[in-house]
Amino acid sequence: MAATQHEDKSVTRFREYLRIKSVHPTPDYEGVVVFLRKLADQYQLDFKRIENDGKPIVLLTWKGLDPSLPSLLLNSHSDVVPVDQTKWKCDAFEAYKDEQGNIFARGTQDMKCVGIQYLEAIDRLKNQLHFQPVRTIHLLYVPEEEVGGRDGMEKFVETEEFRSLNIAFALDEGLASPDESFTVFYGERAAWWVRIKTTGPTGHGSRFVENNAMEKLIRIANKFLAFRKEQFETLQRGHHECGMKLGDVTTLNLTALKGGVTSDGGHTFQLNVVPGEAEAGFDIRIPPSVDLNVFRKQLEEWIYSEGEGVSYYFVAAHMKNTSTSLNEDENSWWKLFKASLEKQNLKLDTQIFPAATDSRFIRNKGIPALGFSPINNTPILLHDHNEFLNERVYLRGVDIYVQLIRDLTSVKF
Repeated sequence: MAATQHEDKSVTRFREYLRIKSVHPTPDYEGVVVFLRKLADQYQLDFKRIENDGKPIVLLTWKGLDPSLPSLLLNSHSDVVPVDQTKWKCDAFEAYKDEQGNIFARGTQDMKCVGIQYLEAIDRLKNQLHFQPVRTIHLLYVPEEEVGGRDGMEKFVETEEFRSLNIAFALDEGLASPDESFTVFYGERAAWWVRIKTTGPTGHGSRFVENNAMEKLIRIANKFLAFRKEQFETLQRGHHECGMKLGDVTTLNLTALKGGVTSDGGHTFQLNVVPGEAEAGFDIRIPPSVDLNVFRKQLEEWIYSEGEGVSYYFVAAHMKNTSTSLNEDENSWWKLFKASLEKQNLKLDTQIFPAATDSRFIRNKGIPALGFSPINNTPILLHDHNEFLNERVYLRGVDIYVQLIRDLTSVKF
């Protein structure tokens, strides 16, 4: 581990957070709770642990001068995705820092950096600059985002506890930007995970067994993949013609295939037997510009075109996909957010988030939310090997949040 003798204390705290192994499939949520409780005491913030079937949510609060005003929510998730340690140059939970100040650890970008940047900015505002927010600020540290959020934010937004926070506007995670700009996400694509099952006649592999399960599944898959090709070509043309981004099109990927008769305890395929059933799984991400009901009808046309012996179900499907308006006349929060960052001479690039975050649950409750991670000039490495964040980029992000939080909580409307 690189020496930390002259390291900024906020960087040291960031690295401490990174060392907590809140990694799936057995995230150390208790370690997260202990760590955040310590910082809440140190920064003089109200601390609350919200029980959630062994997956606790941590709520930190800085009360505003006028608690009757709707609050600002700073949201982050504490869990991280697994690592293949053989592909990392160092221990993925050591938080190793090299001579250039690059900190390598799972969660540096997604998204422990943001969770700590919030706190460091508030510490500076509260305890160094003696700033007093007009409205209350809530910080949420939620579990389970990396496995779909079902036992995290999705459940929490349905509770009275969430409603009592009286949230007017929320910030959540974004993505790193490889250039000078900072990406801001005002919506995201709906995630549909679909499994399709086909059945049909069986028989000897030497015969023409017509309309069998494998044939049906392949014909359906080909329709799906033809649509995938169309969307890819649309993105390629649109990127060159008008700057279209990944979040503006529908992606569709065949991610699972299952079929065949096995023997030897399931380890060997019996290749001379036509199987009686087959399954495929698809990951589909749909932008807010697409009518989800219309799109579902299209999928069903492709699936049921094979007649009998075909069924499907959703492993996960978000049938509501709300975006946050970027019209300054109708969304004062966007106007305020944009003005704060432009005042700091930051170049913004607004996009639809290509994957999924907890913001979708917040937006679907009618609360405007933006995804923003103050990381630029950095390769996008979330979920990748050797994920890192440079300490100078991290510290600049703290500075950005200091100004942004001040601006968002100094007004009444």
